[in-house]
Amino acid sequence: MTTTVAYSDAAGLAGTDLGWTEWLEVTQDRVNLFADATDDHQWIHVDPGRAADGPFGGAIAHGYLSLSLTVKFWSELFDVTGVSTRVNYGLDKVRFVSPVKVGARVRMNAVISDVVEVAGGYQFAVDQTIEIEGGTKPAVVARGLYRFYA
Repeated sequence: MTTTVAYSDAAGLAGTDLGWTEWLEVTQDRVNLFADATDDHQWIHVDPGRAADGPFGGAIAHGYLSLSLTVKFWSELFDVTGVSTRVNYGLDKVRFVSPVKVGARVRMNAVISDVVEVAGGYQFAVDQTIEIEGGTKPAVVARGLYRFYA
């Protein structure tokens, strides 16, 4: 469910837990498209037959593919009205804790850890955890930085 707030209320959101997104299946097609976009065609990602005999027992998503899903998931969880521009400003800490096997389902939780005023807007630091359905450890843990300008 998307939390939507007015720009005028943005400053007081530090500590807000935005909850969880819906589950998303990581398909081989998605992995292959990412491989094409990044020119990273390592067999562990794009050759399911060979990957079955590899260290993870099957093909896995690229770590950066798993990380890139934060963009999709973030927009599912949060929106600010009354802004002219939204910017992915960057990342602080990122860890790829567990591989995401092709066919697995993932979702993300986001907690707004800090909100600071910047020239013309606000910067949000958001602690993001992508979990794997049935997994014991998250796939990705990252702090994303997002800016909203009035």
